[in-house]
Amino acid sequence: MTATRRPVAVLGECVADAFVAPTGAEGPGLRLDVLPGGGPANTAVALARLGTPTHFLARLSGDVFGGLFRRRLTESDVRIDLCPDATEPSTLAVAGLGPDGAAEYSFHAEATADWQWTRQELAPVSRLDAACLHTGSLALVREPGASAVEELLDELRPTTTISLDPNVRPLLVAPERYRARLPRWCALADILRLSEDDLAHLHRGTPPEAACDTWHRAGVPLVLVTLGGDGALVSYDGVRRLVPAPPVDVVDTVGAGDAFTAGLLHRLHTAGALGGRLSTLTWDTLHEAVAFGTRVAAATCAVRGANPPYAEELTIPA
Repeated sequence: MTATRRPVAVLGECVADAFVAPTGAEGPGLRLDVLPGGGPANTAVALARLGTPTHFLARLSGDVFGGLFRRRLTESDVRIDLCPDATEPSTLAVAGLGPDGAAEYSFHAEATADWQWTRQELAPVSRLDAACLHTGSLALVREPGASAVEELLDELRPTTTISLDPNVRPLLVAPERYRARLPRWCALADILRLSEDDLAHLHRGTPPEAACDTWHRAGVPLVLVTLGGDGALVSYDGVRRLVPAPPVDVVDTVGAGDAFTAGLLHRLHTAGALGGRLSTLTWDTLHEAVAFGTRVAAATCAVRGANPPYAEELTIPA
């Protein structure tokens, strides 16, 4: 089986994103619009909509939000046959939007389904023979499941490209815990994607280039720092480049980083660059993949919520 025919797997949480809805008039209550979200789930949906064969690995609750997650994933052609059925409730995030369209969250995540992974539940992933496993966010840092996920990455690493996105959530987990585990993640990963907000939480005041050097020394060969409308800083093989983002009228930025990662992995998968240690990756292929990722992110910013585009909807010029 060639690298391009092997699927991509995404492991992590689903989150019910409850957005404060405009009412048009003042009143005593608060109306919420609930949309399916969660960084890893957003990435899986975006990958599948772009045409990459994608398996999502999450502990899906049997509650009303779990049904919402299942519908979104299956309607986007994401495979969920390896997802355990969880008895715990789903994670809920209530999001308000700032004047720049950025989301500000409060989380309801104690004892929810997403963090309870066991080694037995993760065992089927080894038989999937994925070209790439992408994970991150809270799945890598909240116990009891985080240690089991790290063991899985270590097991898969010889034949599977490992992609990580820390997606720091300081309201749920202190940045110090991410910072303490990040060297271990860099030793396991081939691709590390962070936002400029993540960088500020992990290495406040450190220039992105210096932070990239720290992570390279810890073992990860490819680092990408997404910079919103300024594009993405790419650091690979001793070279750094800034890849610009296309202009877009921003509705909100929810899911933009997840969409960027999906676009990047989709193009690398299509090019046959996934399935090992990035040994065949060239700068031309990487630049094209990053530019495509910025297009997918921009299209996601142009609509409300984490609603990444299908391949045929990508009308933003390259």
